[in-house]
Amino acid sequence: MTRGPGSLAERYRFLLQRHVEAGDEETLQQGYQLGRDALVKGVGILEIVAHHDKAVRAVLQDSGAPERILKVLAGAQSFLLECLSPYEMTHQTFRETQATWRKLNERLEGEAKRIAHALHDEAGQLLATVHISLADVARALPPQHRRQLQEVRGILDQIEEQLRRLSHELRPTILDDLGLVPALEFLAEGVSKRAGLAVAVDGRTDGRLPQAVETALYRIVQEALTNVSRHARARRADVRVSQEGGTVRCVIRDDGTGFDLPNTMAPGGRRGLGLVGIKERLSAVGGTLSLSTSPGRGTELSITISLENQHVSPNSAC
Repeated sequence: MTRGPGSLAERYRFLLQRHVEAGDEETLQQGYQLGRDALVKGVGILEIVAHHDKAVRAVLQDSGAPERILKVLAGAQSFLLECLSPYEMTHQTFRETQATWRKLNERLEGEAKRIAHALHDEAGQLLATVHISLADVARALPPQHRRQLQEVRGILDQIEEQLRRLSHELRPTILDDLGLVPALEFLAEGVSKRAGLAVAVDGRTDGRLPQAVETALYRIVQEALTNVSRHARARRADVRVSQEGGTVRCVIRDDGTGFDLPNTMAPGGRRGLGLVGIKERLSAVGGTLSLSTSPGRGTELSITISLENQHVSPNSAC
């Protein structure tokens, strides 16, 4: 393909001029390739439109007759549409990927619920059976051996408590029954006990949120607190949930070491903080993420989700 001048603006004007003159499939293909090249380089649609406007003005300077002007405008429209078609295809692919992610996430949540049920109910029933068997054995033993069995029963109680807590964090029934804030309080209590991290949860919502939003926010806070306990060297983390009209906001803040945000987010940077997973969950519910951090000053994640575009029914009110 003949590319003409090197810069994007020069290429655009050169190819637009050729399309206005020739107006064939070859020049349209060249416009499509120009759009692909611009997309790969990270050029935005607004920049493409700006180049288009300047190129059209430049071509029109040489056009005097009304027929010539109409020809330029018609050719410019078809050329612009062809340049933007790679962007439209990418957007369509993104929407399809987003829908696939949402379905996969729903399946994973369903599987997590099944495993949590098995941990809570089936494992709990087995442990109850062990308790009954130990009680029968204890009655046939002398007192000094009964004390040893009592220690074993104490260990079983600890195991049962851990299984119950893990099952609730895997798919907390409290999230389904009582809503987001009680589930986050339960999560914070578990993280505090396991990691020795002080976690405080504050705030409220105006009734129940859509199930997809509650699940997304719960998983995001869960991921964020896991990152804090593993990487931040923090002593405290705070989670605040608020709702103003049709917008829900969740802020997770810690007093840890923080990190160099520009280097982390740069191409090739280390992204071991779960940010990709958080962004994917937010994308599924149309949310946005704002991240503020610097070395030695802790980290703050601010999540905003609009409830107006949710296509799922809200949970019943608390």
